[in-house]
Amino acid sequence: MSSSVERKRIRKSPEARRAEIVDAATAVALAEGLECVTLRRVADDLAVRPGLISHYFPAVEDLVAEAFGTAAGVELDGLLPADRPTGTATDHLARFLARTAGEDYDAISRLWINARHLSRYRPVLRDRVREQEAAWRGRLEGLLREGVDRGEFRTADPYVSTVQILVVLDGLGAHANTDTGDRPAAVTRMAAATAEHALGLASGTLATPAAPSDPAR
Repeated sequence: MSSSVERKRIRKSPEARRAEIVDAATAVALAEGLECVTLRRVADDLAVRPGLISHYFPAVEDLVAEAFGTAAGVELDGLLPADRPTGTATDHLARFLARTAGEDYDAISRLWINARHLSRYRPVLRDRVREQEAAWRGRLEGLLREGVDRGEFRTADPYVSTVQILVVLDGLGAHANTDTGDRPAAVTRMAAATAEHALGLASGTLATPAAPSDPAR
């Protein structure tokens, strides 16, 4: 029976096996932190030998960086997809901010805190953190420029407005390791208020995003 199972494992394509390893490492990173991502831990979770993990990731630092990059990238695609459905830039920005204000966002906030701390000592992870920061800035800046082009937003510099919004989100996310359930409403929507001010929008414009299927569009 064991040899049959082993043969099935060997038949997995290199791409599928690597993706499986990264998914397992990402799950550990989100649940317990990047420090817990080790070749042995991932091997144990997948019920394989550590040597199989090291075949795809000879250095654990590469696996740690890949786990962070995958988690951050998946979160960005969920919060602000590159291929956005039909709708206004204002609606897309409102949904993005609403999603980052919920408890579901705390897990990725903790991972960012974790990664930025560890990146002081781990060059490979530091490069991946920079890469993901650039990706988040680029995706949000693209949306703001789209809004400016459409006449929805008014800002002299979409890049500066992007950084302002992300700085507030990072500041709020820095408290993800502590209880955030009793935040005043004004604090919870601080990122939305910052965006409204930076983009020349009336207060409350970004408070209630329309649903993607809203026929009013």
